[in-house]
Amino acid sequence: MPDTQVRKQVHLAAHFPGVNNTTVWRDPDSGSQIDFDSFVHLARTAERGLFDFFFLAEGLRLREHRGRIHDLDVVGRPDTLTVLNALAGVTTHLGLAGTINTTYNEPFELARQFGTLDHLSGGRAAWNAVTSSDAFTGENFRRGGYLEHAKRYTRAAEVVDATRALWDSRPGPPIVDRDRGIFTAPVPAVRFHSEQFDIEGPFVLPPSPQGHPVLLQAGDSAEGREFAAAKADAIFSMHGELEDGQSFYRDVKGRLAKYGRSREDLLILPAATFVLGDTHADAQERARHIRLQQVGPQTALAFLEQVWGRDLSGYDPDGPLPDVEPADDVNITRGRVRHAKDPRAVAEAWRSRAEAEGLSIRELIIAVTTRQQFVGTPAEVAAEIDRYVQHDACDGFVLVPHLTPAGLDDFVAKVVPELQDRGSFRTEYTGTTLREHLGLRHPHRTSEGVRAS
Repeated sequence: MPDTQVRKQVHLAAHFPGVNNTTVWRDPDSGSQIDFDSFVHLARTAERGLFDFFFLAEGLRLREHRGRIHDLDVVGRPDTLTVLNALAGVTTHLGLAGTINTTYNEPFELARQFGTLDHLSGGRAAWNAVTSSDAFTGENFRRGGYLEHAKRYTRAAEVVDATRALWDSRPGPPIVDRDRGIFTAPVPAVRFHSEQFDIEGPFVLPPSPQGHPVLLQAGDSAEGREFAAAKADAIFSMHGELEDGQSFYRDVKGRLAKYGRSREDLLILPAATFVLGDTHADAQERARHIRLQQVGPQTALAFLEQVWGRDLSGYDPDGPLPDVEPADDVNITRGRVRHAKDPRAVAEAWRSRAEAEGLSIRELIIAVTTRQQFVGTPAEVAAEIDRYVQHDACDGFVLVPHLTPAGLDDFVAKVVPELQDRGSFRTEYTGTTLREHLGLRHPHRTSEGVRAS
């Protein structure tokens, strides 16, 4: 990229490493995944590093494998909005993003909850809207399993539209009766009618500082991409490799125009991990050690069992893949999103790769479960992150450290200064709301700053 060209700014978010496949909880440096001090440490580190936002995932049910709770899930899953509202009081600029399901929540509840967070934080709230048609998860709700898979985005779109209608409900100017001490304002009616919702009545909060909380989305199917192009402000993407990311970037950004949106109205932020070292070789060795921690022998077999749908405990994790075919019913693991729909095709592809590369079960699982990873010295990692952004593979990254809560410390101390030296990352916060951090338009203002009707 020519030095004379204006550099795109890298957007960074911090994913709290709680219940996910990246977290290494057996490491001596690992701390609590539910103590408030852990959330505070990571959030304040991200804010010290001038990150855009802190990202908190949520699970509505503990995952089970072969009838037992998945090992990472035993720590529990604290309520997302409770944690984020508490973090609003110990941070000043950092955005606060939470994953909340559209299938099992009502628009009014969502509008009030995220509207409250946006007010308490001074305009720093974000909602990662996700869908579910999983009957296992739904058993914790009165609508358990009722929603057809094909309708999950239909409901999600209606939930988002209804929630935004409530956020857009703005009272008129106050009417003051000084003699009686009454201050009143005309109450606007919120009327939203769709296939699933009939909402009538006034909302309970005034407009928040950023108009709407930022809307994140993580779907990757054709309907998920279309939903993001129509509704979302940012996509939490799974496309990490450069060419794959560029293809996804072009596809989703190319869908925006038909919704009257520009390319700047939607950011693409893949998840990524990182490993730093004093030298490139040192970082590579550390990365190998971490992957072995993340995928132990029993974890490797458990991943394989998710595809094979049968008990494989008799197989050696350091030996070859099973010679048996996957079972017809592969629901041996419940509560985990399945991206691979054809287990026999997956098994065939994995066998071919293992044979070609001479991989054991554990080595294969390490290879197929490794997400986008930046490994090297701080300068090397900064250069590679910058390359992805400048070459339109993404607009930044949601970083997922492998340790709670100090896993982001070295990145902020060593990589952020390198990005700043390259001219690709802010040296101070220039706004107060998350929309300002992300360069997103206020939903109630025109480009000239005039409040839209």
